[in-house]
Amino acid sequence: MFINDIVTQAETLKTALTHSTGLTIACYCAQWCNTCTTYLTAFEQLSQQFPQHLFVWIDIEDSPELLDDIDVENFPTILIQQQDKNFFFGTMLPHIEHLKRLIQTTEENLATTYTIQNGPDNLANLLEG
Repeated sequence: MFINDIVTQAETLKTALTHSTGLTIACYCAQWCNTCTTYLTAFEQLSQQFPQHLFVWIDIEDSPELLDDIDVENFPTILIQQQDKNFFFGTMLPHIEHLKRLIQTTEENLATTYTIQNGPDNLANLLEG
């Protein structure tokens, strides 16, 4: 599933986050960012290759609450999360193949992949405010 407008799809996102058993892959970007504009199409296409996961496009200016008081200075910034566990949070080069490999590696090693301490709280919790 791909959600690209948190403002109009907030309820859909809440429901998806509550019922999702796969990974949540969030891309933090900004509408004014040319790199983000280009990356959006590839990010959406990637979501079709991984229908078991939830892909969320988050405009940091429209939905700053989903950053959990963290500053994002470079784009795209990616979050890979499952429930209350963060597996990756950081800036990536805007090459969609890098993200694809990261998702595949996370999937393959989910049981042994270390969680990280940095990054936003569970997105479902942040949506609740």
